[in-house]
Parts: sequence; C-alpha cells; structure tokens
Amino acid sequence: MEKQHHIQLVPGDIGETVFLPGDVSRAKVIADHFDSAELVASNRQYNTFTGMYKGVKVSVTSTGVGGAAAAIAIEELIKVGAKNLIRIGTGGMIQTWLPRPGILVITGAVRGDGTTREYFPPEFPAVADFHVVESMLASAKELGIEVHAGYEWSHDAFYAGSTLSKLDILEIEKPWIDAGVLIVSQEASTVFTIATARKVRGGVILCSAGCHQYPDKMATPEEMVTAISNATKISLETALKLNEMDHGK
Repeated sequence: MEKQHHIQLVPGDIGETVFLPGDVSRAKVIADHFDSAELVASNRQYNTFTGMYKGVKVSVTSTGVGGAAAAIAIEELIKVGAKNLIRIGTGGMIQTWLPRPGILVITGAVRGDGTTREYFPPEFPAVADFHVVESMLASAKELGIEVHAGYEWSHDAFYAGSTLSKLDILEIEKPWIDAGVLIVSQEASTVFTIATARKVRGGVILCSAGCHQYPDKMATPEEMVTAISNATKISLETALKLNEMDHGK
C-alpha cells in the first residue's frame, strides 16, 4: 500500500489505539508519556509518534483545528489499521458547577459542525463508543483522577463560541447551557460519527481551563499541564483495557 496522502503512513506504522490531539506540539507531549516513542511521519499538521506503553503498541497523530482536518486523519488512520481513535483535546466549559481545570469524558456531541453534514443526515447520532467511555471512567477511578461525563457542542466557528469573541457567546450558547451540555469544542462530533460508521471505536476526553460564564476565573497554565497529563494517563490505561478486550492479556 502506498503512503496515505496526508498522514504519510502505511500499515504497521501505528498501533491499534491512536490518540488525536489537535495541537501539533501536544502530540510530542502525549508521546512523552509512552514508555518509548519515535516520530514516524510528519506532513502538514499531521505529526505521528508510535511507541510502546506497558507492552502495547500505541500512537498519537496531531490533527490540527476543526472537524474537517480531523476527518482526514481519522479516515486515513483507519485505512492503515487504527481500531480505537481517542481525541485528547481542550475546550471551553459552559456549566458553572464544573471544576477549573476540568477533565471531561465526552459521551455524545451536538452536531453543530459542517463536516459531518457532508457525511450523514442530521438524524445520525454522534455518540462515543460505550467501551471507550466505560474504560475511561474505570481508568480515571483507578488513577484517582476526577472526571465528569457528558456532552460536547461541536461547531466550526471558533470565534462564534469563544471568550475571545466580541459576540454575545452566552446568548449563542444558551440553548446548550440550558440543555446541560458541558463543553464547547470542535471535533467530537466528527470523531464519533466517522468512527461509528467505519465500525471502529471513537472516544474523546477534554481538558478545560475555565467556563465561558466566568471568563475571569481560569486555571493556571501549570494546572492545565497537569490536567492534560492526567487525561493522557487515563487514555493510555484505556488503551490497555481495549487491547485486553480484543486480544486478551
């Protein structure tokens, strides 16, 4: 097989579980949590590291920002052997009761993005794989890390849903705040719908520095480093559980 057009990978380059940060630099941060890792491909925003964690081969591929870029990585990763696709990302929380920083296991997404509309009618649900969610929650409990499970509003227009915007974002987000959606980000809908349709597992775990309703109360950069590290640890333990489920000990 020729190398995939964007990610420049072939079968054998990756493990069955691939972590999907948006940030290119965060791919290296995640890979540094592996027992061993090496850069196997770098093209555009798609940097891929592969290595071992407690005897299991795992990988991380950065996707860049947004569902359209993530969809390219997801489709090509599946073609070269990915079975479990887990986004480790960030977002802006919209519920005031959540801790700052917060770590959220996303169970489903409001499909406010444009990418998945190119694939599926609006009735098609964006839901996380049950086994990924169950494994994430179990791993968090085992590690003693506080997480909260719930929905993401996935959308494309960052500045129509960000505290950096001059728009009245709380008015824009009010329907989702009232519905109990936990966080705003851009990629969960894409991860869930494509993974479901392609018959692989999709999961998302997000870290957030603060709540859009209280933009002046934010976690420190140091606290966010710890949160992202904890989300990565949860994801790695999840990879082990999925590997055992598929292949035994």
